[in-house]
Amino acid sequence: MLHVVTFALLALATPQSPPDDLSKIFTFERIAPVAELGAISLRTSGSRSTEIWDRMGNGQRIVRNVTLATLTPVLPSPEKATGTAVIVAPGGGFSMLSMDNEGWPVARWLADHGVAAFVLKYRLNASTADETKLSGEIARLVAAATTSKSGPSDLRDPAATEDALAALDVVRAGATKWGIDPKRVGMLGFSAGAITTMNATLGADDARRPDFIGYVYGPMSAMAVPANAPPMFAALAMDDRLFGGRGSALIDSWHAAGRPVELHLYESGDHGFGMGKPGTTSTMLMPEFLLWMDSRGLLKRH
Repeated sequence: MLHVVTFALLALATPQSPPDDLSKIFTFERIAPVAELGAISLRTSGSRSTEIWDRMGNGQRIVRNVTLATLTPVLPSPEKATGTAVIVAPGGGFSMLSMDNEGWPVARWLADHGVAAFVLKYRLNASTADETKLSGEIARLVAAATTSKSGPSDLRDPAATEDALAALDVVRAGATKWGIDPKRVGMLGFSAGAITTMNATLGADDARRPDFIGYVYGPMSAMAVPANAPPMFAALAMDDRLFGGRGSALIDSWHAAGRPVELHLYESGDHGFGMGKPGTTSTMLMPEFLLWMDSRGLLKRH
């Protein structure tokens, strides 16, 4: 059975990589906590932070053991602002958050294009504080996971959905301050962040759920879709080792419910391509998401 940590890191491995090579790829170096200027406490949990920041072997920064959820605004310049907001939910198997791959750069890109972005740092499952032990454990798990024919079966959402709904409440409550339309607040989630986005969409009442969603390399299983579900933009790579090649029943569910849905199925990019894997058409993810928002009238200045 796949371990939740492998969900975050399969994109960096190859099926042929032996465990020794994987242990070199999956290295973690402790770094000082990253300052998140303007971060807003969501006050959905206790008062003691246990989070750990690491730099992975590929240079990317991740945070884990998050116990205090926050929301960090990344706002467009006034002359570009459209009045639309997007909460960005990074992935990481509910054991870590891929901030450099699926968090801050995504938010800055959106802000550069007139969309008020908010990076959600949601609560996570605990992982060992020992980076050496973590590296070896992940290497062994990924070696096994890359040969598995079934998707992840033990993903556990400790409190991410609650944090996502709290984030939606905060953004709407601050709509006047941030110059956004409270009826144009969406979510864009990657991997476990996509699962969190979906849970916040299907598990909330009309007033709290996002007004539109971006669902990037999340599970494609069929779901019960409410009659008033928000429009969805979905993206996945055909060679995604977790969810590729298993059909698109989720898209069919959305369509059968009569709700707007658009799917971008890239030839390659694997799992965790973030804003796009160089040399593949997955690099068009963000421009296509923006075009989709524009087609729905979400980029007309408020």
